[in-house]
Amino acid sequence: MTGLHARHRAVLPDWLALYYGEPIEITHGEGRHVWDAEGRRYLDFFGGILTTMTAHALPEVTKAVAEQAGRIVHSSTLYLNRPMVELAERIATLSGIPDARVFFTTSGTEANDTALLLATAYRRSNQILAMRNSYHGRSFSTVGVTGNSSWSPTGLSPLQTLYVHGAVRGRGPFAGLTDERFTEAAVADLEDLLGHTHRTAALIAEPVQGVGGFTSPPDGLYGAFRRVLDRHGVLWISDEVQTGWGRTGDHFWGWQAHAQAGPPDMLTFAKGIGNGMAIGGVVARAEIMNCLDANSISTFGGSPVTMAAGLANLGHLLDHDLQGNARRVGGLLIERLRAAAAGVDAVREVRGRGLMIGIELADPVTGRAAPEAASAVLEAAREGGLLIGKGGGHDTSALRVAPPLSLTVAEAEEGAAILEQALRTLWSTGVLA
Repeated sequence: MTGLHARHRAVLPDWLALYYGEPIEITHGEGRHVWDAEGRRYLDFFGGILTTMTAHALPEVTKAVAEQAGRIVHSSTLYLNRPMVELAERIATLSGIPDARVFFTTSGTEANDTALLLATAYRRSNQILAMRNSYHGRSFSTVGVTGNSSWSPTGLSPLQTLYVHGAVRGRGPFAGLTDERFTEAAVADLEDLLGHTHRTAALIAEPVQGVGGFTSPPDGLYGAFRRVLDRHGVLWISDEVQTGWGRTGDHFWGWQAHAQAGPPDMLTFAKGIGNGMAIGGVVARAEIMNCLDANSISTFGGSPVTMAAGLANLGHLLDHDLQGNARRVGGLLIERLRAAAAGVDAVREVRGRGLMIGIELADPVTGRAAPEAASAVLEAAREGGLLIGKGGGHDTSALRVAPPLSLTVAEAEEGAAILEQALRTLWSTGVLA
């Protein structure tokens, strides 16, 4: 154990997860690469949990942060804040939500917590629908709507949560159905569930489940859900903390794959917009956002420094069409990873879209999730110079691949080759058998 690791364990919680048997200290980064304290360079295919969206040390963001910090770092929402207003204007327009209002927070957890507060106040109900296998944060309320036991440490909650089918294709009672039949079955389940409930506030759902292993329903499912929800007056919250800003390539927001019934009532965002700075937020129709009948502020949400970073980062993303790059390079990467996994029986599925790709591992004989195998591949990839993530439902058995959206074709090929070497070496030595 290194000295820093020992110090970490002495003063930080035991439940604060660390990757790798010998955790690494990342000291600096540039572009799509980072370096550890030993001076070793890694190709970064996880981006600080999908947070370094454009690039490490992006000059535009670094410059904006330095210039704003030289003027004023903090004032709170009790005073007018030009960068906050400017970023809110851009996000409101991009959101697709009519008459949109934006509230800034410091994290995705806090953004989802705020959306739940708004929904329950607007509907005067504490009953929430959430998806199985979901993850929405680590606060008391968001843990209560997280449908993934690995990340839900208590059954206590201020909310009454009911879990809906539909976000996981390969497991559960609807596994094996065609897209059309799967959607029909999930909608019928939702209809039946609402028939047994009292007044329901909202459905919160990730268009692509992040911690859940990058699983997603057929396109259009949440649009079909929306029609049912509208009949019952139930709000739809799209959790875009990981899917927003063009990461999926095909769409700027994940909800747009389900847009036939219109935009969500609320969407939440965080992670990538700050490119490492602490930004989260909620976009909602004005009547929902303004429903609170008490005063509120945010001490750190909308900080001038983080807002300046968000404006610079968003401008760079749009000016350089990084959504289009995610679609093009992500399409190449997923096909390259499927080819790399061919013949490795422990790979159950390679799935995803854009630069949000999951590789699910399972025991090739029993079909059970293989979390030990996922950890082994994670370690082997690091040894090869590649950082990736992991996640999954019943067990953490999916590898998560989510590089910065500026990834080049050469870097995609390099990362895929490292991951192929890790998979095939572990398969040939029996670790994945």
